[in-house]
Amino acid sequence: MPVQSIPLFETVFTRCTVTLILSYLWLRRSGQPIFGSMHARNLLVLRALVGFLSLFSFVYSIQRLPLSQATVLSFTAPIMASIAARIILREKLKIAEIGGLALSFFGVLFIFRRILTTQAVSGGLVKPGEAISLNVRGSDHMLAVLVGLFSSITGGISYCLIKAGANASDQPLVTVFSFGILASPAAGICLFFFEEFVLPSFYSFLLMLVLSILAFFAEVLLARGLQLEKTSKVANVQYIEVALTQLWGMGLSRIAPSFGRLVGCVLILVSVFYTMYIGPEKEMNDVA
Repeated sequence: MPVQSIPLFETVFTRCTVTLILSYLWLRRSGQPIFGSMHARNLLVLRALVGFLSLFSFVYSIQRLPLSQATVLSFTAPIMASIAARIILREKLKIAEIGGLALSFFGVLFIFRRILTTQAVSGGLVKPGEAISLNVRGSDHMLAVLVGLFSSITGGISYCLIKAGANASDQPLVTVFSFGILASPAAGICLFFFEEFVLPSFYSFLLMLVLSILAFFAEVLLARGLQLEKTSKVANVQYIEVALTQLWGMGLSRIAPSFGRLVGCVLILVSVFYTMYIGPEKEMNDVA
């Protein structure tokens, strides 16, 4: 949307603060303990720390990588979550679930294939005098990629901690509050030291507020989904975000339709709907 440019940490701070306030009000109104039960607090602290590392390493990578590369790296998180759930939570991974994750990730690669290929070959030939500068940029790029992978790994572990914390406290909203109480002041500190605050216009502030509220409900629903379902299935459903974003952009004529984008969207939608089809009711029928 045509709004003024807002620093990234300012946007993160707004989102985390809105998440913190709304989750606090919800917990107070429902009479739930704000910090969860005593036996769940260690899990909630770990969830907040790991989620914080994932978010801010993602911010670092998205500031230094092309958006398409950062997006592809971030969507390795569902795969990392499924692997982490197998190791940490001892969840069984079925062949169908592994195939669904692979199909969805191939869909993401199809969508961004042309952009990634263009960026890979755009370097071309360099002059001898530019070699040192190119090496420096190359090392910075590799560091950003590694940080992006670290963000995906910690994001995957965070999925498992959200599930464990929601089950231990019997309230998924507590996991959202525990993240906000750490991430909000941390984002404010980073904004103060690393970026210059920009006073948003009324329209920009309204848009930031609306998106922050939507992000809050997305986090709550994600935590509830992880509480009810296997991590691998919930993680695979997250890929639908890419497909819907592309279809929305093509519908508004902001993104040019292409064969790769359409194939990628179809792969993701087929994978997600298949994942929903083999949900808990289907598994219970199979067992019966």
